[in-house]
Amino acid sequence: MPTDLATARQDVMRHLLDANRLVRATAGGALRGQRPRWRRLELRPVELKSGQHLQVVAYDERQSFTSNYLWGADAEHAVDELLSEPFGHWNVASTDGELGFRVSKSERVLVTRSSAGHARDVSHDRVKNRLVDPAAPFLRELGVSDPSGVVKKSRADKYHQVEEFVRLLDAAVREARSAGRLRRERLRVVDLGCGNAYLTFAAYQHLTVGLGLSVEVIGVDVKDQARRHNIEVAGKLGWSTDVHFVEGAIENADVATPVDVTLALHACDTATDDALARGVRWGSELILAAPCCHHDIQRQLRTSSPPPPYGLVTRHGLLQEHWGDLLTDALRVHLLRRGGYRTDLVEFVDSQHTPRNVLLRAHLTGSPATSEQEVEYQALVLAWELRPRLEALLAEVSGARRLEAAPAPPSPARAARQLRYET
Repeated sequence: MPTDLATARQDVMRHLLDANRLVRATAGGALRGQRPRWRRLELRPVELKSGQHLQVVAYDERQSFTSNYLWGADAEHAVDELLSEPFGHWNVASTDGELGFRVSKSERVLVTRSSAGHARDVSHDRVKNRLVDPAAPFLRELGVSDPSGVVKKSRADKYHQVEEFVRLLDAAVREARSAGRLRRERLRVVDLGCGNAYLTFAAYQHLTVGLGLSVEVIGVDVKDQARRHNIEVAGKLGWSTDVHFVEGAIENADVATPVDVTLALHACDTATDDALARGVRWGSELILAAPCCHHDIQRQLRTSSPPPPYGLVTRHGLLQEHWGDLLTDALRVHLLRRGGYRTDLVEFVDSQHTPRNVLLRAHLTGSPATSEQEVEYQALVLAWELRPRLEALLAEVSGARRLEAAPAPPSPARAARQLRYET
């Protein structure tokens, strides 16, 4: 139901400040051409010694910040400030229903309402909300938790990694559904390079139990041993009807279509490019990939001449490696935008758990990259003499078309380099 932004915000404020009915609320996304101070907000009522407060947890790209506001003037002032931030969507759950709104690309304000109520929990010291239950049977089968349902110390990093990946999957799926996508009666989710299928099983459990969706989940891995092991685990869990495994390479494994969600957790080097290209080829509504290793661009940097003054960076092996990582993922983000995906990069787990802690998150919107962004991309690959594998892969994808854009005017330094190469 379309409305104006001011009215939608007033409705949300009224529900947020209802101290007797509020259960929780979230905000995220961004209005077109604007950027909120925070990446995401979570609000809920909590009972403290001094009385009931509104708790606000604000997330930036690296950490969270928690504040508590006494109901009344303090909470009202805080909510008023938060609603003035240019978030693209809000959702409020109450004991008697839900209210939410999102702002579309065309700047229409779309409001959703539901009469399904929620239970309240205002305890301050409640157990942390885990999306992946440590006692889940699949974690015991995979050796992450012991028979009593406690995560083994030696597998704590793996558990934390999967938990945070699923947390981002949860937010991305909710956002896509609130935007009117992922509405097929039965969704198909594919985990490319699934290995021992930690993410495959976690995604299935959360999407079905946590979100109540009907899904088919398919894990793809090049090793037949992994396929047979994962099929055995699925059988023990009673999930064989909905969870399947295929032996094959990421780029050409036999997978039924359509594929609504494409996942890839730490596919090494250009295997991440293969996974991203496969997701685009399928036209997946949502692609989540955590890259691992960036050897391809690293090799190209070692054989090319850096544009001045970046020789100061690439002269040092460690710095060149970090620079290669940044270049690789920046180019991937643009290439996905070129293919019609709204794409960003987030840190999904602390570096103490894994050094490969970047998540690439892409929502299919159909809006391609702008001509200005394309000019920046062309200038970057020309200056560094790069040939991104993902660009070649996407050039083969039906329907993916390169934007027509005038070449960037060469800087004096780059013009001098080009003249040197030509002579």
